[in-house]
Amino acid sequence: MIKVLFGTESGNSEMAADDIAQYIRDNGESAQVIPMEDCDVSDLAATGFAIVITSTYGEGELPETTKPFHDALAEIRPDLSALKFAAFGLGDSTYETYGNGIDVVSGLLRNLGAQQIGDTGRHDAAKGLALSQVAVDWVSKYLPELGRRAA
Repeated sequence: MIKVLFGTESGNSEMAADDIAQYIRDNGESAQVIPMEDCDVSDLAATGFAIVITSTYGEGELPETTKPFHDALAEIRPDLSALKFAAFGLGDSTYETYGNGIDVVSGLLRNLGAQQIGDTGRHDAAKGLALSQVAVDWVSKYLPELGRRAA
């Protein structure tokens, strides 16, 4: 089971999470979409594999639903050496802090021992490309490896 965790301010990360999870299911894997704020970070290592998706809010801040996940990780500091994850961020490159949200979250996960698989995917709102297509194109590059890593 691939867990697709999302943090959002306006709902776009949730849409990306739903699109990514549907693509995963359409290609024979199991996927569950979970809001980051509902994720028990103490059990995160037992997940085995997760996809984390978050936007960047305002001038580089974490979205309202990402912040509790990040803060719990920073406080509890679980050993995540058994966790593998992929990361996808949403932002707008007209801001100096473009992609800061996913960079902060993925950096903390790695700092806690988790292993990132592949490059961080990014949707740039300034480019005008459809979020769904960018998210699906990104996950399609990694699906064979994701399936092996989640098993």
